[in-house]
Amino acid sequence: MLRFAASILALLISLGITAGAQEYRSEIGAALGVSGYLGDCNKSNFLKHPGVAGGAVFRYVFNYRMAVKANLSMATLSGNSADFDDVLPGGETYKFNSQLYDIGARFEFNFFNYGIGYTYKRLHRLTPYLSLGIGAALSTCDGNTAFALSIPMGAGVKYKLSERWNLGFEFTMSKLLGDKADGFSADSLTGIKSSFIKNTDWCATMLFSVTYMFNKKCVQCHYVD
Repeated sequence: MLRFAASILALLISLGITAGAQEYRSEIGAALGVSGYLGDCNKSNFLKHPGVAGGAVFRYVFNYRMAVKANLSMATLSGNSADFDDVLPGGETYKFNSQLYDIGARFEFNFFNYGIGYTYKRLHRLTPYLSLGIGAALSTCDGNTAFALSIPMGAGVKYKLSERWNLGFEFTMSKLLGDKADGFSADSLTGIKSSFIKNTDWCATMLFSVTYMFNKKCVQCHYVD
């Protein structure tokens, strides 16, 4: 009887190890956190007037080190030039509240082989990573809308909670190739046309995410037509 029970226990353990070693190609989830802004009304402290940010996340995993993430996000931005020593021409002040909607894709590189199970592959449940991508942003401020391309640059950490569930935190600075996310352009005061790189706005986000993996990877395919 003891031998039979031991055999059943060993079988369950082996099944558990096998189940925990499944691999998936895709994951989907949601992110929520805070947002910040740098621009004409804030030159130094992007969290002077923090906002709310959130969105949806889709990630396609190439291997243990590399993935591509698509995201659709929204962030609230605000600022007041009176909070800082730098003043606008004529001593004028300007404050604003806007919403920024962003869609884009980013390449991610994990510092460690990210995964669970397969100990011989030296997988890590926790890994830091870097990301870089391109996106498109639409901002609305006082009834005015503006469009700009964006270049998001981020760093974060992922933790595999279980076979299919992942937790994450990412800090991202997105350079907007435009100067009207705050509804204001310095060109309108100086009368000097600047480049699309020099006088541009930045959006910062710090997001916590939860994702669920699906689309199981076929490790051994023996299909017969």
